[in-house]
This record gives sequence, C-alpha cells and structure tokens, in this order.
Amino acid sequence: MEGIQHKTVIVNGINMHIAEKGEGPLILFLHGFPELWYSWRNQINGLAALGYRALAPDLRGYGGTDAPDSVADYTCCHVVGDLIALLDTVAPPEKEDKVFVVGHDWGAIIAWYLCLFRPDRVKALFNLSVPFIPYDPRFKPVETWKAFYGKDHYIVRFQEPGVIEAEFAEIGVGRAVLELLSYRVPDPLYLPKGNLFGHPLDSPVNLPPWLSEKDADYYATQFQITGITGALNYYRNFDRNWELSAPWWKSQIKVPVKFAMGDLDLVYTMPGMKDYIHNGGFKRDVPFLEEALVINGVSHWIHQEIPDQINQLLFDFFSKFH
Repeated sequence: MEGIQHKTVIVNGINMHIAEKGEGPLILFLHGFPELWYSWRNQINGLAALGYRALAPDLRGYGGTDAPDSVADYTCCHVVGDLIALLDTVAPPEKEDKVFVVGHDWGAIIAWYLCLFRPDRVKALFNLSVPFIPYDPRFKPVETWKAFYGKDHYIVRFQEPGVIEAEFAEIGVGRAVLELLSYRVPDPLYLPKGNLFGHPLDSPVNLPPWLSEKDADYYATQFQITGITGALNYYRNFDRNWELSAPWWKSQIKVPVKFAMGDLDLVYTMPGMKDYIHNGGFKRDVPFLEEALVINGVSHWIHQEIPDQINQLLFDFFSKFH
C-alpha cells in the first residue's frame, strides 16, 4: 500500500518483518489469528495521517517473520521478548521509553502480557476483541474449553500438531484462512472433522463486505506460502502460558487502557464474559480502564469492519497522553 515501508529486523534471534508509516509518537499494532500486519492497513494509513508513527510487525510464525519449528517457541514470553527487542531497535528507551500499543485477538492477548510483564515500555493500550483474562489456578485453559464446548471447538481442534493442518490442506490453507476471516456470528466456532465449515466447499467463500477480493488474495497467498502451523502454535501454548503466568496471580494491568469489541464477537458471548466486562471484574483487574465499549452490529474483525470509527477512537484516546 502506498507510502508504507517494509523492512526486516533481527529481534530475539529471529528475523521479523515490519510495516511502518508516518512520523511522531510510535503506535505498535499487534495482529491476531489468522491475520498479518496487513490487518492494520487502514489504521497504519489513518494514524500516520494524524501525526503518528504506525508500526505493525508480522508476529513470529506469520508472514515475512521467521517461524521457529518447536511449538514451545511460541509462548507469551517468546513473543513479548520479540516485541521488547523490536522496541529496543526501532524506539530505543533513551529516545522513546514508552509507546502506544494496539492489539486485536491474539495480538490483544500478547498486548496484555506485554503490559503485565513490561509496563515500563507502554504509554497506553487500546485493545480490541479480547479482554484481559487473569491467571486463575483453578482453570487450566484447554480442558476448560473442552468441558464447555466439546472436542470440536476450534481451540480444542487446534491442539494436536499436524492434525488440523492436514485437514486445512485438503481444502486449501488459503481457503481455510478466508473461511475463518469471514466468520462473523456470535456463536462458538466448531470445526468438525469432514465438515470443517459446515457448508459445501465447491462454492466461493462468501466474503464479508469489508474484505475485498484484493484483500482476500493477499491473505490467502501469504498463508499458502508460509503455511499455518506457526499461527496455530499460539493456541498450542495456552496451557503453557497459563503455567508461565502463575507468578502474576492477582496482579493488575497498571497502564491506561481503553477497550472495544463488537456485540457479534464470538468472544463476547463466551460464558461469563458479559458479566466480567460489565459488572466490575474487568475494571478490578485493569484499574486504569477508561472504558469498555461494545459496538452493536460489529463482529470479531472490528478494526477491519469499521476502520474509520476505530481510527477516531484510537486518536481520541492516545491524544490525551502527549
């Protein structure tokens, strides 16, 4: 896209691809699954035009960034380590000790970990779609999801290395990615073997209005090149991340935060989520939470679906801090 610069930097032992545009205070954009730096295309252009330096990496395992082979190389500690090394390179502490951060989906999860582990590097956080879920020693994540949703729930199906990759390969990994990006109902996502997306696969994917054919081609092509294993390995570390975060039990997120999600987001309709967001739990765990917005008629892919509205919210929030 016009004016966006691309380069590769060495961080934490891997090569990381980054896209950036603009000058001014840095905003670090963290994408989710199955996305790429490209998911922030509208925010990069929009916030750069408003006086910010917008920077979006492909996280490890995605796009132009290296994908280590071991599942164990995709923990929250590895990915946060990548980001700290990236910030040391592109915004050294002596020049810009704290930066703005925006995360979506897995990028939001990683952003919460970043604020938990290294709040000294974050000026303010705007997270999308996934609220902070604190460590709870009573509930191991994967077995909890399996108990709620059964063995066909996507998070459970993603656990066994190689299994879902083989099934995606049968329909084409590019198609699988587009099917996932086109999912916009507030119900759990199930991927039963032999009937992954619940409809015939000999018809074109019904793309949502916000995803053009050009955009779809970019996503499909990138994942056809890289495969999807690196992206899936984040899910395979849910339990490991839970174990690693035990020292932060009952810790709070101590940076300024704003949060937004759509009411059609499958995360919003998870058991207990609405109560947590609206009835004090979220604010207890994130005491500097300014607001938790729930926007009607919007799905999980909120920043791509209503980019202008999200850009304005980002600008209004971040402009308070400089």
